[in-house]
Amino acid sequence: MTDSRGLALRLKRLFVFCVFAICVITAVSFWALRESSADTRGALPAPPRAEAKLETLSTGITPAVNITRNADAEWLIQAAAQTGIPARALRAYVAAAGAANHSAPGCGIGWNTVAAIGFVESAHGAYGGGSLTPAGQASGPIVGPSLDGNGFAAIADTDAGVLDGDARWDRAVGPMQFIPTTWELAGRDGNGDGKADPFNIDDAALSAADYLCAPGRDLTTANGWTEAIYSYNQSDSYVDQVRRQATSYAGKTGTKG
Repeated sequence: MTDSRGLALRLKRLFVFCVFAICVITAVSFWALRESSADTRGALPAPPRAEAKLETLSTGITPAVNITRNADAEWLIQAAAQTGIPARALRAYVAAAGAANHSAPGCGIGWNTVAAIGFVESAHGAYGGGSLTPAGQASGPIVGPSLDGNGFAAIADTDAGVLDGDARWDRAVGPMQFIPTTWELAGRDGNGDGKADPFNIDDAALSAADYLCAPGRDLTTANGWTEAIYSYNQSDSYVDQVRRQATSYAGKTGTKG
């Protein structure tokens, strides 16, 4: 009788242990599947880096400090026609990628990635029927919708409306669409006039390129590139759209070997 009760108790304990083990294994399996799915999304190939021909430096001159070289004038006209990117914006994208790669040699950002974001965010400064002046300034204010939680994240005003004209909610501003808090941290002076202006394409493009390259990202890798674009806008469809556009620009102008 005692042996029967002991056996029954052991069987009961074994049953409970098996149920517990199954629950643990199932939970771990779901976690692993989710992580695997995330890795698969992150493993999408980075777009190829588009080629750009740069201005030729005078023979025999070695600058003591880095000088960001502009795109070659003839190449600029041809590439603008091939891609539909305004030449003034294209010049800024090429310079921004060059400067960012000089500051962070391991980044490997292509101008076509910067340009793709410029296209998605503001049609290269043409949002609302505007354009870029020869100095790279947006001809009119490029301001996004209020981030009031209605279809967007809710971000209360942080700049007293100085940049976006809205003292209640923040709005993304400029051709690369920075929100004021991000611009305060990431804003760079790309044209050397001594100030960082989100409505200037040189400043905005350099700020975007530097932002994408930090902290220590390698945009030549699938994970590095996707993580960078996702940090700019946390939307899978946005990442896909930028990737398609960047790939298209590279296909039209040639890629780096």
